[in-house]
Amino acid sequence: MSDIKARIQSQFDKVASNYRTSRVHAAGEDLKRFGELLADRSVISALDVGCGAGHTSAAVAPYAERVTAVDITAGMLQQTEALCAERGITNVQVQVGDVLELPFEQEYFDAIVTRYSAHHWANPEQAVRECWRVLKPGGIFILSDVIGLENYADDTFLQAIELLRDSSHVRDFTIPQWQTMIEAADFAYRLDYSWQIDLDFEAWTARMAVPPEKVTMIRQLFDEANDSVRAALAIEANHNFKLPCALFVGQKA
Repeated sequence: MSDIKARIQSQFDKVASNYRTSRVHAAGEDLKRFGELLADRSVISALDVGCGAGHTSAAVAPYAERVTAVDITAGMLQQTEALCAERGITNVQVQVGDVLELPFEQEYFDAIVTRYSAHHWANPEQAVRECWRVLKPGGIFILSDVIGLENYADDTFLQAIELLRDSSHVRDFTIPQWQTMIEAADFAYRLDYSWQIDLDFEAWTARMAVPPEKVTMIRQLFDEANDSVRAALAIEANHNFKLPCALFVGQKA
């Protein structure tokens, strides 16, 4: 697990600023949905786990008295601070932390959110349990991420291109797998909705500073993909494609 953490820190420190300007990360219906889910709640303290460049923290900041943005990568936390400063957001504080061992007391937060981070969790079952531990009774846990494909062969292709692009990738989990993990942590589970995000191949690889030889390998995989994979990922002739995503809600009794 320490190797995965080291890879995450090494890779994302170098490209952190790319994620602050990323269209995919800066917008999206799921980002709006975080605010909608918190709007009718009395949220004093919210936690953004794996905050990245801070887009989710900024989105939920209007619905909480204070937001703690946690990431294991210092460069990402710097981007979060810069993003909030640009937008005049003053109720977000950053802190280095690992989702597998959150540095907070039990039942500390009213809400926990995480977006496009969970596919890096080396032990997602433990991570979800940690979120349950630091969440107050009656609190809400919201997770949004790329999801795995139900067809095994299609999913193997998806995991392969993800890993070629980013060696710190662990897995895109399927909807049933997330349901099992969220319910196993004693949350009441709900799939809020699912969708696909459009990805520009050039931007997708440039954002992660993928080496040219690996870009070539991914392009070759796309060119050789079978009809099932092409349909599942909506691969176009220019290699632009779509990734399946879902937003899950866990409620702590």
